[in-house]
Amino acid sequence: MRRTSRPDPRQLELFPADAPTAPEAPTARAASREHRGLAVVGPAPTSPDVAALAAALPPLIHLGTSSWSFPGWAGLVYDRVATEAELARDGLAAYARHPLLRAVGLDRTFYAPLSAAEFARYAAAVPAHFRFIVKATDTVTSPTRVERGRTGGRAANPQFLDAAHVADTVVAPLVAGLGPHAGPLVFQFVPLPPAMLRDPAAFVARLHAFLARLPRGPLYAVELRNAALLTPDYAAALAATGVAHCYNVHPSMPPPDEQARHVPLEQNPALVARWMLNARYDYEAARAAYAPFDRLVDEDPASRAALADLCGRAARLGRPAFVAANNKAEGSAPLTLVRLARRIVTGT
Repeated sequence: MRRTSRPDPRQLELFPADAPTAPEAPTARAASREHRGLAVVGPAPTSPDVAALAAALPPLIHLGTSSWSFPGWAGLVYDRVATEAELARDGLAAYARHPLLRAVGLDRTFYAPLSAAEFARYAAAVPAHFRFIVKATDTVTSPTRVERGRTGGRAANPQFLDAAHVADTVVAPLVAGLGPHAGPLVFQFVPLPPAMLRDPAAFVARLHAFLARLPRGPLYAVELRNAALLTPDYAAALAATGVAHCYNVHPSMPPPDEQARHVPLEQNPALVARWMLNARYDYEAARAAYAPFDRLVDEDPASRAALADLCGRAARLGRPAFVAANNKAEGSAPLTLVRLARRIVTGT
């Protein structure tokens, strides 16, 4: 079994566009760590069934988890038990060796932007076919922010829907650092305040102008947390700017197949989907119920079927698909993706 280099958390390409690759030779850094007797987490053995699913999965479909630093994935993704800190440091390259995991979410960028050098360190840890699903910082998707000097006070956020700010702080370093490893850049909007929801058309007009000013080239996607914004004007704004709707599984939104009735898959440049949270819990309750994330606890066959159908439709259209699954969806994101891949490939 190959030992991998010590990566900073990065986005990986697991396979080339047409087929899985053979394991790569260890990098000089990994060899140095091994020579010094330092443990480097490796990939878990892959069962023949999972390997067959990966080989049969259409090459444009990129399945991945929302992150990779979960000790409970020992035996599922990793070859040994490691701490969360060890996996954050050394786990990405091992994660990327799993034949079914062709992408990973980079959610830390929601809280603070990364430099081109940080993105590049992630990219250096992964194979050429691997893609990162990156969240834009919430400074651009939150209409308010905590006001300095006031406990709990909030003020209007001047960087909300500021395309120039995003171009400089998010898009430019992402493109420079990730290069061909860049998957979709997702603008996940927080739930909007009631005053803004009273006039969805005004928000959509502002969103349209923002999207139109973004630098051309990257794949952009918009993820909503308010079902009231799924209007014909919203769909038209995305179509006019070539931006994808991010179909999500989240209690605040209708199911993905219903979202697709408002924003047809056919108008999207790619399928972007995130399977985030079981309707039974909020995030904290789901974490408590599902940890250590090593088994499926609450299966969601309806969401699985809807996302598999969208993936199949994207493949028939010849468009790439990027699907990220969270541990809080069913209990274990890697096992969720195995079941999703089986549904895509076999229909069962």
